[in-house]
Amino acid sequence: MSKFLYTSFVLLFLLVSAKAQETQTEIVPPYNIKTVTFVQNGNNVVPIFELGSTFEFQFDDLFASEANYYFEVIHCDYNWRPTDIPKTDYISGLDNQRITDYSNSFNTLQIYSHYRLPFPNQFTTQLRLSGNYMLRILNEDREIVLSRKFILFENHSTVTAQVKRSRNLTNIDHKQNLDFAILSNDITFQTPLQNVKVLLLQNGNFQTAIKNIVPQYTIGNQLIYKYDKETQFWGGNEFLYFENKDIRAANNNVGRVGANNDIYNAYLYTNAARGNQIYTNYEDVNGNFVVKNINASNNAIEADYAWVYFSLSAPAFQINKDIYITGMFNNYSLSPEYKMDYNTEKGVFEKAVMIKQGFTNFQYTAADKKGVIDFENAVDGNFYQTENEYTILVYYKEATDRYQRVIGKGNANSINIVN
Repeated sequence: MSKFLYTSFVLLFLLVSAKAQETQTEIVPPYNIKTVTFVQNGNNVVPIFELGSTFEFQFDDLFASEANYYFEVIHCDYNWRPTDIPKTDYISGLDNQRITDYSNSFNTLQIYSHYRLPFPNQFTTQLRLSGNYMLRILNEDREIVLSRKFILFENHSTVTAQVKRSRNLTNIDHKQNLDFAILSNDITFQTPLQNVKVLLLQNGNFQTAIKNIVPQYTIGNQLIYKYDKETQFWGGNEFLYFENKDIRAANNNVGRVGANNDIYNAYLYTNAARGNQIYTNYEDVNGNFVVKNINASNNAIEADYAWVYFSLSAPAFQINKDIYITGMFNNYSLSPEYKMDYNTEKGVFEKAVMIKQGFTNFQYTAADKKGVIDFENAVDGNFYQTENEYTILVYYKEATDRYQRVIGKGNANSINIVN
């Protein structure tokens, strides 16, 4: 082999290897892909599942052309880089197969094709390993249409947690702090400062996750985390919501309904920024949503889509911030599709978003021009009283392990916050 060919081969190998080790990020779906969600026991859920359990991935295609979509599952490490474990070791069966479970909408103004990908399925009989996974949906040309994270965990440790107010007087009214402990059920931790990692989530939002927190101290085989600053989250405010289960009538927080276009329009009441107001208990489902048509027997294909018109009065954010409408319904996306426009005549931010009917939680998210979210100066403020759901995931890798297992999961809710 000539020196030139050898050098070219080495460079190509290094390039492919580097690309394979790139950190996996979630790909925002195109406009025609809507209501992307993980479902378990009939409910939309945060994608954290016990190893061996069953769950589904679902989405709608507004083109309704019964397009062929394929799925690919990638096992990742703690930092969402693909592991070097052969696919046959973490999948019993195959991926890169066509999604065959789909059906077209019925009796809706907005037509769509609804796709379901259960796990396990006829191709992938089992996911064998715990850890981080990236699910990719591909088109016929094997181009990535969208991708979503999900996590599988094992029950080898007990996680106890409590939500406390900040010990820092500057943020005592605005932040919530997680105190937690990890007790192994059947594993003797080896060098836990290096081998044990945690992931802290607020309302299942991966964008605000806290990582790389080492145990503060250990008691036998128990790891204690009693930090203040390192495990703090901004409290935020309760999510807003609207309900259009009966798409032809004005329901909760829907001011009026129209049908000027080919589909229904739902005009919401104008929201005022709540950052400078006192905290008010506002029941929510922590960002989640429910697809529901009260006149349907199968909501997955009989629930219709509507143009939902959002309106926000937030004069303080007029100049230097962009405002987005976010929630689990769009995976907290900061894509242009959800960026609000400022109406100078009315003095409010406005945006129309196509959303599947039902019950939907949402919030207004302020970010700079580079997409960096300003959590401290949130549109609706930060309050320690806000009810938030927290999840603690425990990762562990011994010296002889090939990957980081997720060996435990804990939950805490700030409704029981203490000083």
